[in-house]
Amino acid sequence: MIQEWDRRPTTLVVTLLAALAVGCGAPKPAERATPSGAVVSDTAPITDSAFAATVAALSEPGGYFDTDNLVSNETSYLRAVDALREHGSTGGAYIGVGPDQNFSYIAATRPRIAYMIDVRRDNLLQHLLYRALFTTARNRAEFLLLLTGRQVDETVGSWRGRPLDEILAHVAAAPADPEPAHSRERLLNVVSGLGVPLTAHDSAVMIHVLDAFARDGLSLRFTSYGRTPSADYPDFGELLAGRDRAGRQASYLATEQGFAVVQQLERAGRVIPVVGDLAGPHALAAIGRDIQQRGLTVSVLYVSNVEFYLMGDGSFHRFAATASALPRDSHSLLVRSCFRRACGSAGPDAGSASAQLVQPLDSLAALHQRGAYRSYADIVRLGMLPR
Repeated sequence: MIQEWDRRPTTLVVTLLAALAVGCGAPKPAERATPSGAVVSDTAPITDSAFAATVAALSEPGGYFDTDNLVSNETSYLRAVDALREHGSTGGAYIGVGPDQNFSYIAATRPRIAYMIDVRRDNLLQHLLYRALFTTARNRAEFLLLLTGRQVDETVGSWRGRPLDEILAHVAAAPADPEPAHSRERLLNVVSGLGVPLTAHDSAVMIHVLDAFARDGLSLRFTSYGRTPSADYPDFGELLAGRDRAGRQASYLATEQGFAVVQQLERAGRVIPVVGDLAGPHALAAIGRDIQQRGLTVSVLYVSNVEFYLMGDGSFHRFAATASALPRDSHSLLVRSCFRRACGSAGPDAGSASAQLVQPLDSLAALHQRGAYRSYADIVRLGMLPR
């Protein structure tokens, strides 16, 4: 996501998802008390009250963001999936910024818990809607029909297991929901039952999100306020149909199995949206403490192109110090995006305006300690695994 932030001290909002890994086969550890006061294991479903308490305990005040960021603009985002699998970055805890592109990384790495962190409270609200959708939908087709405000008929169950391209074509051709107010109210009721305090403005934001998906459907694109969207931004359908470096469709909706990984995490309350600043004094560090107290390490830290702006306003080193202190092991990876000229020698991926760069968290910590990061060009140049 190309982000142009009004950088005010400690006002970058971050939304984090919490997700339960599926089929890990690891023994259940002893229960632990989290910063919110909840006592949980690293596999147990998180109650709604504990979920709401964790969101509150980890979050910071929100900040301004000059985009709606309802969908990503990173055409290249799935090019990182191969590296995540090959490096063994599975299980553990996932941390990511932005909307649903995180779900594809989660489907690939199967974490036990996930945190979505973003500068806008709007992103937290969108992730609460995603939890309601995953709770309600029976399969990938119904998930997309509900999200895009299309009619769900009695044949929806037959779409389980169908190829993604067929599902996308079905959703694109489906008629509008004949009772949109009823469907919208049902989703908002699920969100309100999660226990996260919501204002009238929050409800209006969630209605705006649902209306935007219903209006544009799979054609929805990343939008910046006051600026014409770039012609090379992908639309929502293109993002979902995207492929990894091996040419395989790799989004969370590519297979029922990938969808199920995310759905089970969401239904277990283990995708935790957090409002906070990656370079701020609380949210990211608090997430690290929460992960450590659950007896886990970070599997993936996905930061999009946030570092470009952090380096620009002088706060990158605060972020790097906090990221270096996150609980990690040799499989912990950082995934970043760069765009156009900012990619430098990395260059955008073929056919894309962006590139995905993958770096071990151990490497980030060592380079930061040595003072190697003096510019964004250093971040890009030093932050790549061989492709």
